[in-house]
Amino acid sequence: MANAALLNARVVRNIAAAGKNNRTGTIMPASQPRTLVKPPQGRKDTELPMSHLARSLTVRGILDTDGEVHVQGRVLGQINADRLVLGVEGYVEGDVIARDVHILGRLKGRVFAYNVTLDSSADITGRIFHHTVTVEKGAKIDGRMPWRPLNFFESFEQPPEAQP
Repeated sequence: MANAALLNARVVRNIAAAGKNNRTGTIMPASQPRTLVKPPQGRKDTELPMSHLARSLTVRGILDTDGEVHVQGRVLGQINADRLVLGVEGYVEGDVIARDVHILGRLKGRVFAYNVTLDSSADITGRIFHHTVTVEKGAKIDGRMPWRPLNFFESFEQPPEAQP
């Protein structure tokens, strides 16, 4: 079942720089700029692949998918996805880069997403860069939620360095 959880997601560990050799000696392609406004080209929302990280899984490093990922486990690193659903029991420590983010669990880090929804059970420590945001009553937020214009998300390449 653990292999099925990562069927559609590419997990990359300890890559010094994009395009360099990884532990297995294969060449990893450089990250392409992605739009955080529309689904990936040639696909509709209903056609996007979906991946699940179960409660028992921990990912350290970069989790990269072109589709949707549901996280019930732990991610310590960066998530690149079209859509992220952080479940009630899920925990992310790091940056999230996605078109659409729905948080029900705990996040410590930064979110860069066009649409963000924070459920009443969300517990956020960090910053949420968004164009539209929905916050349900009861969500805990320790940080800032700066609004960004549409063009900020149209050709997003990588997040700026985190400041202490």
